[in-house]
Amino acid sequence: MNILKVLLLSVLGSKLLFSLDYNQKDEVKKFIDKMDKEFNYNKTYLQKLFKYVKKNPYVISKKITKNRKKLNIKSGTKKHKPQGKWEIYARLHLENNQTALGVKFMHKHQKIFQKAYKKYGVAPEYITAIIGIESYYGKNRGRYYVFDSLAHLAFSTNKRKKFYQYQLQEFLRMCYREQVEPRAVKGSKSGAIGLAQFMPSNYTHYAVDFNNDKKIRISQADDAIGSIANYFKENGWKENEPVATRVRYKGNRFQTFKTGYEHKYHRKELINIKPRNNFSYKKKVMLIKLEREKYDELWYGTHNFYVITRYNHSDYYAMVVHQLAQKIKKSYLAKYKHSKKRKLYVANK
Repeated sequence: MNILKVLLLSVLGSKLLFSLDYNQKDEVKKFIDKMDKEFNYNKTYLQKLFKYVKKNPYVISKKITKNRKKLNIKSGTKKHKPQGKWEIYARLHLENNQTALGVKFMHKHQKIFQKAYKKYGVAPEYITAIIGIESYYGKNRGRYYVFDSLAHLAFSTNKRKKFYQYQLQEFLRMCYREQVEPRAVKGSKSGAIGLAQFMPSNYTHYAVDFNNDKKIRISQADDAIGSIANYFKENGWKENEPVATRVRYKGNRFQTFKTGYEHKYHRKELINIKPRNNFSYKKKVMLIKLEREKYDELWYGTHNFYVITRYNHSDYYAMVVHQLAQKIKKSYLAKYKHSKKRKLYVANK
């Protein structure tokens, strides 16, 4: 046996060892037939894709990290960190230099943010906050091969398999439209893609070519910024309307009214609940409760707060987006107080 045959057998053996042939699954056969009949997708090509589905879609990092020395903390010197649900959640998303990096990102792409504001009316700090929370400003776009992740989720024991089959369908359609190799796309474990971490179905409905290069690439800042702005606008974002404001109430724990974005009230109904700051919003509001270790923090949420929950159906998620956005805007204005670069917040229209 010559050396070329040995190498070929070695490569094929390795491929088989670390992959699964999904063509043997009846559900996959039906899926391939559907893609062929409804979307004219090449069956032979799909069969090749499903023949070698990676057992582990995780992308092994090539970076070499040095072992960090552990800090010597003397007994009794470690400060207590509050362990309320909100405090734990907020630490995860509002620390780690998130604000400073957001200011840097917004300044770097200020022309695109101005363009997005003029077209969609979405304030730049909220788009920036989404990108910061979803992908750490592009530094963490996901470490999984999207095709393999979605294949496992769509055709294994999974309560949401129908949802993931739809996501796999839309992912393959997106790859065809954009002429992208499905096996090359990386994202989250659940198949979210790019700086905006769109699921493939959202990519289909909301992603836009914002730099007019005839391609939609939300792994790039221009298209990610435009796509998030479009997502907010399509879900009902109201320009120049507030998102949330903190309110006062009697006591430390709040149970008087139902809380969460699903419950809306006229402000006159909410007896003994008053905004801490001037708040002229006249429409119905939601009561958003943040459970801290020793008390509940209460906020009014507006229609725009609800729009943020369409990105992620969580009160806490929408609140960290709001609070990070406000921190970014405040720091941006302070940093460029005497600079022409502050123009991002001057005459956007």
